[in-house]
Amino acid sequence: MSAPDPIIGQTVAAPWSDPADLVVRMDRVSVRRGPTTLLRALDWAMELDERWVVLGPNGAGKTTLLRLAAAELHPTEGSVHLLGERLGRTDVFELRTRIGFCSYALATRVPGEEIVRDVVVSAGYALLGRWRERYDVLDLHRAEGLLDTLGMAALAGRRFGTLSEGERKRVLIARALMADPELLLLDEPAAGLDLGGREDLVARLSGLALDADAPASVLVTHHVEEIPPGYTHGLLLRDGGVVAQGLLPGVMTEENLSATFGLPLAVRFDDGRYSARRR
Repeated sequence: MSAPDPIIGQTVAAPWSDPADLVVRMDRVSVRRGPTTLLRALDWAMELDERWVVLGPNGAGKTTLLRLAAAELHPTEGSVHLLGERLGRTDVFELRTRIGFCSYALATRVPGEEIVRDVVVSAGYALLGRWRERYDVLDLHRAEGLLDTLGMAALAGRRFGTLSEGERKRVLIARALMADPELLLLDEPAAGLDLGGREDLVARLSGLALDADAPASVLVTHHVEEIPPGYTHGLLLRDGGVVAQGLLPGVMTEENLSATFGLPLAVRFDDGRYSARRR
């Protein structure tokens, strides 16, 4: 099933017939808090083998969109289906166990004295660190394998509070993958990283995106330079509305990005990576 063609300045009615066939489906979704509209009349859907990047300036609605996809928020209007379940008609606590979510807010809640390996393995119980629960050998091996995939195997025994910002981000991505989720959500994973940390993380996320066995993924960012090779689709937001959505090559145009960020931008694509600068 093909994705919608890129659109500019408006949303369109979703053409998909069965929400059960999709990882995420949002139909005419709006979210309001008091007089403020955070998302307005948004239509969006993603399939199992897709990797989406969501871009937009501050206040565009990116984090609100991700919280809907994480079953942490209900829409004011419209319907949201996640993994075949409709929000408002399903047990969100069970649904959340099928979704891996990595965000800055989570990082601030991890006690600094927790051991890195325990931060990852405890995701199976939706805890932030080990308490009195027991884990079998397979759980521990999986946690160590994920840490190894993300370049953190040597630091598995370290305390979380001693890690650099980039190392913490990689630990939390490993944690998000621990429960073998069907949907992986990454909220600005490269925020606050220096150039080296960003490039290392982008390379590792690219490897994950290119893995056919990896879950469907959504990555939120402000910067086109942070889009990992292997991501397939893009959704551009501004002021709570869709500027464009669809396959990345059709979405990541100078016209679309200029409209999204409100200034004239020149966009380049070299060796699988995007960059942008003001014209």
